[in-house]
Amino acid sequence: MLFLGEDLLAWLVLAIGAALALGTLLALVRPRAETPQGELARPPLGRSVVMITIGTVAALWGLASLLR
Repeated sequence: MLFLGEDLLAWLVLAIGAALALGTLLALVRPRAETPQGELARPPLGRSVVMITIGTVAALWGLASLLR
């Protein structure tokens, strides 16, 4: 018997996709207060939009798989 039944992969895709989208969005909205020397103050916008899109698609795919 699997941990979350037969839908373990769908749950993992939903969780990882949602974490990727939400984490990247929050990093854009609220950057760090202090930035260590040599690091960017904010994440690059283009890469962040791509990561939010990929995460959202993955989360929706996982949700659709669970609801079928």
